[in-house]
Amino acid sequence: MERGVRRFAAVPLMLVSAGHAKGDIPAALAREKERHPGVSYTYGRPLGPHPALLNVLERRLDEALGGAGRTPGDRADVTVLLVGRGSTDPDANAEVHKAARLLWEGRGYAGVETAFVSLAAPDVPSGLDRCVRLGARRIVVLPYFLFTGILPDRVRMQTEGWAAAHPEVEVCSADVIGPEPELLDLVWERYEEAVQGDLRMNCDSCVYRVALPGFEDKVGLPQQPHFHPDDDGHHHGHGHGHHHGAHSHAH
Repeated sequence: MERGVRRFAAVPLMLVSAGHAKGDIPAALAREKERHPGVSYTYGRPLGPHPALLNVLERRLDEALGGAGRTPGDRADVTVLLVGRGSTDPDANAEVHKAARLLWEGRGYAGVETAFVSLAAPDVPSGLDRCVRLGARRIVVLPYFLFTGILPDRVRMQTEGWAAAHPEVEVCSADVIGPEPELLDLVWERYEEAVQGDLRMNCDSCVYRVALPGFEDKVGLPQQPHFHPDDDGHHHGHGHGHHHGAHSHAH
């Protein structure tokens, strides 16, 4: 390390600022700074909901609507169900709703609803039920994920299961964002923001700084690295407690 990099920027390859981006990564960075005196870093912000990513999501919708022999048709007949990972952090879940609203604006879809695959309601079947109650007859389930994996696969399986039980509704699944040129450009943009110190994180709705209803006990709490029980069979909790001040590097 003595001959290596002394100053670096870290960019979370994540769509929303949830526990990993708010606590785990800053805690790991702070730990490395303690282990290697003289090292300094800046911490960038998560990727979404950037207009470039919204454009990729729109492309995934067009691909889904025009695939498998389908004709794209009129977007005014299409309801989108944007499915996020899900978090115990309401701020992170709200970011998915923000992405859904931005995707809806100006693109002509009948509507864009939101669901989550774990840790938050509504789940995928409940989200599809809601779409139907709102009058949807043609639904595209759009995973709000960067890459393929266990949870996006689960979204597709749950969608197929619901569709089989509701043959009167046309339902199809879109692909994840994937390693697109827009994603590379955005990661570089976030890196340049971090290097230049031009950071604008979402502290105004963070449960660790603001007393949100039902989450008042979280204000100022130490951060505990955590795991998502629905991801896989492996637990990722490390037991290291880190104060929210470590996450202040991102603000």
